Amino acid sequence: MKLGEALVKEGIITRQQLNQALERQVVYGGRIGTNLIELRFISEEELTRFLGRFFNITPVKQEMVAAIPPDVINSLTPDIVNRYKILPFKKDRNRLHTAMLNPRDIKEIDEIRFTTGFDIIPYVITELRLLHCLERYYGIKRDIRYVSLTDRFNPEAKVEENSIDKVKRAFADVKETEEIAGILLQEVYRVAERVAVFAIKEGKITGWKARGLAVEGFTATVSDDEMSIFSEVLKNKIHYRGPILNIKGNEGLVKLLSGTTQDSLVIPVGIRERIVAILYADNGNNSVLNANVGYLSKLATMAGIAFEIMILRKKLLGL
Repeated sequence: MKLGEALVKEGIITRQQLNQALERQVVYGGRIGTNLIELRFISEEELTRFLGRFFNITPVKQEMVAAIPPDVINSLTPDIVNRYKILPFKKDRNRLHTAMLNPRDIKEIDEIRFTTGFDIIPYVITELRLLHCLERYYGIKRDIRYVSLTDRFNPEAKVEENSIDKVKRAFADVKETEEIAGILLQEVYRVAERVAVFAIKEGKITGWKARGLAVEGFTATVSDDEMSIFSEVLKNKIHYRGPILNIKGNEGLVKLLSGTTQDSLVIPVGIRERIVAILYADNGNNSVLNANVGYLSKLATMAGIAFEIMILRKKLLGL
């Protein structure tokens, strides 16, 4: 039984969620577990625990690979760990405890044993954690597909409470919708080089306001038949963190950004169940976005509440 089917069978994800992840996998690549994590259908920790049950093998948790001794790392060359996508993390005489994506691949384990001379003790690890560790310990650069995802294992900067209170008061005092977009841009521009707010109306996305980008005249349509960053965020009503790939549905955005980004953040701004705007942020096409995603998501939530308050105020004054 395949991993996705097993997750459905155990009730961890739904059939519909699996289908969405499979559709995404066709476009973005990566293993099915990676796509499920991106879609927020399962956490990395949940997937780790499930992989242990699925393979009936001990899963690799964060604390097991947090500080791997240099002599263990030096047991295998970068070429070997990259070729087989494995990670040694503990050595016991001639036994090497090794994290693998598929610890049941007997042929691969035999090849590694023959090549290295070690008796391999296999463990299972998620694709995200493995790639994060291979770059950290061996300097093997990740594909842009995984850069921001694996950086979720790193703690983000904290935001001072008094700053949050000031922003809350600013949103509470707005009188026009332009002010809401302005507050969003001002706050996000503190931590990102390029920020934009796109308005959404009747299935059409238009550039509204921006800092570091020129969004005037930008338009895009949302289609269920064509995958894009915008359609994915609107469909799932959750934020996206990762690269903007050069696919057909993203053509307009890629042109606006003057290329594909390796790390971006796209957050829906909603009034209850209706998305009215999209917040976009990045640090340019070749840099990772170093920002507190939780705080930026909270800003988007505040903006949605501010929109709703304005609508209710206008209704009240119109009675």
